[in-house]
Amino acid sequence: MIDLTVIWACIIGFAIIAYVVMDGFDLGIGILFPLFKVGQDRDTAMNSIAPVWDGNETWLVMGVGGLLAAFPLAYAIILPALYAPMIAMLLGLVFRGVAFEFRWRDPAHRAFWDKAFTTGSVITTFAQGIALGALLQGITVKGRSYAGGWWEWLSPFSLLTGISLLVGYALLGACWLNWKTEGGLQRQAVTYAGRLGIGLLIMIGAISLATLGLETKYYQRWLSFPGIVATAQVPLATVIMTLLFYRSLRRKRDAQPFFWALALFGLCLVGLGISIWPDVIPARVTIWEAAAPHRSQMFMLVGASIMVPVILAYTAWSYWVFRGKVGTEGYH
Repeated sequence: MIDLTVIWACIIGFAIIAYVVMDGFDLGIGILFPLFKVGQDRDTAMNSIAPVWDGNETWLVMGVGGLLAAFPLAYAIILPALYAPMIAMLLGLVFRGVAFEFRWRDPAHRAFWDKAFTTGSVITTFAQGIALGALLQGITVKGRSYAGGWWEWLSPFSLLTGISLLVGYALLGACWLNWKTEGGLQRQAVTYAGRLGIGLLIMIGAISLATLGLETKYYQRWLSFPGIVATAQVPLATVIMTLLFYRSLRRKRDAQPFFWALALFGLCLVGLGISIWPDVIPARVTIWEAAAPHRSQMFMLVGASIMVPVILAYTAWSYWVFRGKVGTEGYH
């Protein structure tokens, strides 16, 4: 019989990957926004994401909704443990969304809305990184419920993951602007991408080393023999991708740096999967322990098999329609 639990774990994993790929770069542009010149450069940066930014968050809704529907026990444990960063993330998304629209419709207060756009982007990204770090470091579970305190999510490790995600999303934003813009803004984006690539590599190394000390299971997964023969390929691939990324920057490619940066994120997610699989709450609850009944999963799978291709189709179409370089004149 087909293991629907594994299928749903893959669907939710895909939604998370899609969210990082599609929303990471526009959050990154918000993080970098204060570094751009007021006027034409900021307008161009904003127009590069204007047609797609709100649709990118579809995958966040799908990932969280899928977790609730397919793994209700995990949702019931994770949400109370991460109330504070999740609320901060949602408020950041709302604040940045309002600022995105109002900076065009309220030019008299554009400086305020620009700051709001950056603030919302930073808060959203930092909260996502902290949530990931808190999940990795371990959630206190007793029976079938969360048993930790209000501040359990806050630790040096979760702060490190929050800062790392800020660096990573900023890198994606710089690479996106290198792809979609021209002139001085593109040159500025290339400079930032070069610096942020080094920063991301440092952060990946720091988090990787720190993760090994969080749980015995993590250490065994990565460094025990013969598993280390396979896991060693991940850091090796990371080095190779980094070299390819910088080669594409030196050769002044438009799109290649963005995709190599995405590849680095993909390797990070592969590393995350190696560390926690098959747990949905690392070292606490497996996907099978948290899963909804088989009939519920089958019912939802019918809907997902229809909606996911539809979402992919309209997303691909929107990116195709708005392909190419952008200028100060956008859909606003």
